[in-house]
Formats: sequence, C-alpha cells, structure tokens
Amino acid sequence: MAEQAFDVVVIGGGPGGYVCAIKAAQLGLKTACVEKRGALGGTCLNVGCIPSKALLQSSHLYAMAAHDLAQHGVKAGKVELDFKTMMGRKDKVVADFTKGIEFLFRKNKVTYLKGLGRLVGDGKIEVVANGKGETVSAKHIIIATGSDVMPLRGVEIDEKQIVSSTGALELEKVPEHLIVIGGGVIGLELGSVWRRLGAKVTVVEFLDRIVATMDAEIGTAYQKVLTKQGLEFKLGTKVTAAKKANGKVTLTMEPANGGASEELTGDVVLVSIGRRPYVDGLALEMVGVKLDNKGRVMVDDHFQTSVPGIYAIGDVIHGPMLAHKAEEEGVAVAEMLAGQSGHVNYETCPNIVYTWPELASVGKTEEELKSAGVQYKVGKFPFLANSRAKANADMEGMVKLLADANTDRLLGAHVLGPEAGTLIHEISMAMEFGGSAEDVARAFHGHPTLNEAIKEAALVIASKPIHV
Repeated sequence: MAEQAFDVVVIGGGPGGYVCAIKAAQLGLKTACVEKRGALGGTCLNVGCIPSKALLQSSHLYAMAAHDLAQHGVKAGKVELDFKTMMGRKDKVVADFTKGIEFLFRKNKVTYLKGLGRLVGDGKIEVVANGKGETVSAKHIIIATGSDVMPLRGVEIDEKQIVSSTGALELEKVPEHLIVIGGGVIGLELGSVWRRLGAKVTVVEFLDRIVATMDAEIGTAYQKVLTKQGLEFKLGTKVTAAKKANGKVTLTMEPANGGASEELTGDVVLVSIGRRPYVDGLALEMVGVKLDNKGRVMVDDHFQTSVPGIYAIGDVIHGPMLAHKAEEEGVAVAEMLAGQSGHVNYETCPNIVYTWPELASVGKTEEELKSAGVQYKVGKFPFLANSRAKANADMEGMVKLLADANTDRLLGAHVLGPEAGTLIHEISMAMEFGGSAEDVARAFHGHPTLNEAIKEAALVIASKPIHV
C-alpha cells in the first residue's frame, strides 16, 4: 500500500488538535489527525471539561431542588437522587460530542487516523493501532497531545479509592467523605459536585490559599462562599502518604512549613494537584525536539519546535492548560501554515471555575500589577446591589476591574458570582480592542441584567457608581 502523504498531520485529537485539523483543512491543506483514544475530543471532552460540566449542572439542579426552590414559593416535596440517570446523562453528553467531531472531520475532509502516533524523522509519522502500524508523511507535523494528571509521591492512584479527575467522574456511588488533594480548579469543581450530592468534602491544599493563580481578594471571598456551602479546607498542608484499609483511605499530612504529622481518613481521595505535558510515546528525543525543564515542548513565536516542520500547541507548550487556549493556538498555527498571519493574544485569555457561584478572571491580578510597579485603579461592585441578582436570589460575589491609572486601559477583571464565566467575556472583548473602563461604563447594559454589575464596577473607576 502506498504511503499516505499530507500537507498537515496533527498528533492528538483534543480541543487544540481537532480544531487545528479542521481549520487547516478549511484553508485548503490536505490534513490528517492522529488520535489513540478511539474517541475524539481529548481529555477535555472525554474525561475533563465536558463530563464535569454535565455533572456540575445536574448536581446544581439537584441542590436547588433540595434546598433553594422553597424560597421562590416552589414546593418540590421529597427530592431524591437518581444517581444512575445522572451519570448516564453525563456519558450521553460525551458520546454525542465525540460523534459530532467525527462528523465535522468528514464534513471538512479531515482524515481520521486511529492509533498511537510516533515521530520517525524526515517528516514521517508511524501510526500504531491493534499491534499494526502504518507510516504517513507530512510537510508539517503538529504536536497537540495535551496533558496528563500530575502524580503525587506517596499517593498511588488506582481510580477506585484514590482517583484522578478521570476516576472522580466515574464513581459508582456518592462517597461519605471525599478528600480532595489540591485547591485548584479541578479539585474545587469535582469537590462541589460530590458535596452537593451529599458527600462530606475536605480540601487539602499545600499553599495557604485556594485558586492560587487568581486575584487574592477574590480567592479569599470564594473560599468563604465554598465554606458556607459545606466544603472544609486544610490549607498550608502537605500530604506525604496514603494507606488503604477496610474500604477507607488514610492520608498522612504535615504542615507545609514543617511540624507534627496528622492523619485524615475518607472513603475516596481525589488527587488534583495539577497536570503535566503528555509527550509519552512520541519519540521526540529521536528526532531532536527539545523540552524545557518542566517537560514542555519548546516553541518559538510561530509554534515551531527546535526541528523545522514540527510544531506544538496546547498543554504540551508553555502557558495555561486551558482548552480554549489550545484551540486559539490551533487556529493560529493552521493560518500560519496556510500563509496567513495567525496570532494569539494571551492577555485576553479567560480562566473560569464552573462551581456556583462561578469564578472567572482575565488579564492581570492586583498582585501582579503591584509586583510590576504598574499604577492602577480598582473598581468593585457587589452582586448584592445588582437588581437581576437580587431578583434571582443569587447575590453572592462581586465584580472587580483593574485599569491603568494613567490611560484608563483595562488591565484585568475578576468576577465571583452568577454566570461569571459568561460575564467575563465582555471584559475579554473590551481588552482585545484596548478598551478602557470608561468605554465599558458608557456602553449600554440592558436592565435588569447581571452585566450591569460590570458597568457599575467600571463606573467606580471612570466616575462614580450609581447603585451603591
């Protein structure tokens, strides 16, 4: 059989990879995408973003029915959890999406190569599936293999009692006590799911704060909200070992700064201390692709690696490990290969935690501006004073905007509150066009909407707020 030849071969069918492949094909390049999972969408769609959001939504509705509807005059009677149906719905959402991506591949004439991709040099990739391999060639190769769970020494994941995010999405029942190691996005989202469904949840975090990359003031407010919801926190605490016995898991812990050890026992332990670039099996060293000291593929401003013709995007390179970041990089590199001017503005990349209330940010934090010596102004507005939030009985949180003290240009936004993940995009768009706080303050905002909280926070900077 003649060797298949392509203009572009993308290794990895996650958000960055499949989007890159589709865009390259749309721009007239003969394109293939290699994916070993047997289902497109990568970690995000199969065992990450999408199934977790499905469970977050279902568990949120369950919690509302059980605890919150009565204040609206809605008597629901005894609320029961149909665990099997909830998990089944989550699985169907995932299956429908993966089939949808396959349809998009067919529609855009992207060749789907199922198997493990390995670089063999001279623009060739070996694709192995079921013990059989075929070799394809490409003018351009794009590595988009994503990331994997960061392991924790002394805590061995078995995906039953000690689980990663993958196992936490597949639990067979609601645990009595879930211990979450790591106070980042994944741990807090999944911790919230199982807390709403009835589990006791304890979050153990090495640092002295949760969501450490977020604005500190907003992060502190966020922890208070989650504490009110029943999550418990042990901050500044290091986990050193885990022991399984009699259906339980006992963690040995000690203060991060040193001190006496203690133990904490639960039914299930979720290890969520971050993710690492996944480059296993690619044989990068064989072809000379260089990695940095964090195991990430090194690339230049055009996403090219140390080897001409080989590129990398998404979680395997520097920057936040976010699906939408990978997608934008995928589009940019496809445009570059097609002779266009692809570009990614990382300053406007939002970061979102999909608990309720949601937490979202874009741009700089107050701590980052202080550290850089930038003079800035702060505008804050509480959802307690927002008419739509009050009407919805959903008033936790606030909007915090940061603008340059001299030019008024927006430098960052941090939103804790209802629909924060949607609201943040107003500021992301404003920042994309170099907008100022006054621009946002003078723009129409329908009444009554949650977006008015954004306007009022901008008014704090530009002049004076109206409703507080």
